[in-house]
Amino acid sequence: MNAYVFSVTSTNDFETTVPLVIEALKAEGFGVLTTIDVAATLKAKLELDTPPYLILGACNPSFSHQALMADPDIGALLPCNVVVRVEPDHGVRVVFMDPVAVLGLVANETVTKLGLALRQKLERVAEALRG
Repeated sequence: MNAYVFSVTSTNDFETTVPLVIEALKAEGFGVLTTIDVAATLKAKLELDTPPYLILGACNPSFSHQALMADPDIGALLPCNVVVRVEPDHGVRVVFMDPVAVLGLVANETVTKLGLALRQKLERVAEALRG
């Protein structure tokens, strides 16, 4: 896996996994601000048939506010993206942006601490999906 993400394999199908991800995020104080259906976009724009692939833009309002107060430009790195995709073997993978890696781009101690706390929350989401 890449240094800027961590992931978990769902034991459920895609249609079941998506709402489970959203509920697990909610339990950790996140809301989903955006849902990008990459497969539908590729079909509409390029007439390509691809496996299901969603990008969920997850936001924890309290953490986002603290980050914006520490560095107003940090909005370019928000929200925390979570990908739900179907793998070639038909398994469902949930991939989380690692806030420590991404927010580590900002040389700000407050932001670094927020990144660590956010990663802990997202790791709990991943653990909830493992069952």
